[in-house]
Amino acid sequence: MTIADNGTDTLEVVGRQDRPDAPPSLLLERVAYAYPDGHQALFGVDLRIGRGERVALLGPNGAGKTTLVMHLNGILGGGDGTVSVGGLPVVKDTLQEVRRRVGIVFQDPDDQLFMPTVRDDVAFGPANLGVRGAELDARVDRALAAVRLGDLADRPPYHLSFGQRRRAAVATVLAMEPEVIVLDEPSSNLDPASRRELAQILLSLDVTILMVTHDLPYALELCPRSVILSDGVIAADGPTKEILSDPDLLAAHRLELPFGFDPRVLG
Repeated sequence: MTIADNGTDTLEVVGRQDRPDAPPSLLLERVAYAYPDGHQALFGVDLRIGRGERVALLGPNGAGKTTLVMHLNGILGGGDGTVSVGGLPVVKDTLQEVRRRVGIVFQDPDDQLFMPTVRDDVAFGPANLGVRGAELDARVDRALAAVRLGDLADRPPYHLSFGQRRRAAVATVLAMEPEVIVLDEPSSNLDPASRRELAQILLSLDVTILMVTHDLPYALELCPRSVILSDGVIAADGPTKEILSDPDLLAAHRLELPFGFDPRVLG
C-alpha cells in the first residue's frame, strides 16, 4: 500500500490489495447529507474499506463522523450518493440484511444491554431474525467465547464491570455474524487492563472494523489505516503511523497525541 498526494490537503491510499472477485465491505460514493434544519454534515464523501481491514475514523467533534456512521446501516439516508455493504446497496428494501451485516457497538454499553442476562442480550438479535434452537445456542456460545465472557453468560448485565459490559455489547453484534463492526469510542472509560483485553479481542476477530475514536494511540495499536473526517470531507486517508506522525495535519484538524507519545517510536 502506498500513499499518493492528490495536490490538495487530502492523502489518498492507492494500490489496495482487495481480491478482484470480492466487493469491498464498505463503499461510499459521493455521499452528501444535510439535516432538515439545513446543516450540511457531509460533502461528497468517497470511502472504500476492503474486507478484513481495520480502519480508524478520526476527526474533531462536529466533523460528520456520526452522520457518516448512521449512513452505513440505513439509519440516515435520502441525501446524495450511494452506500453499499459487501456489494449490497443500502436502500429501503435491503435494510434488514444491511443491519445484520453492519453491527454498531455504542459508546455506552448500557444503551445496548437491556435483557435479564448476558446470554439473553446476545441471543436477542439473531432470535429476532428467526434463528432458533441449537443454531441460536451455538451463535451465542461462539460470540461469548470470542469476547471471553462464556463463564458470565447467566449474569445480569448490570452485575458486570464496565469493561465486561462493553465486551458483552461486542458479543451482541458478533452473534449476528456481521461483515462489519463499527465501534464508537471503544476505549472510553476503560481501565488499562480492560483496554488491553478489548484490544486483544478486537485484533482476533475475522471481520472488517471501522473504529470511531479520539484515542490516537488506540487507533495506532488496532488500525493499520486511518481516515480523518473534517468539516464533512475526507481530509486524509493513509497508514495510521504516517498520519499520526504529521503534527501539522493533526493540528489542522484538532487532533492531539498524548504528551510524550511518539508514533514513530512506539508504532
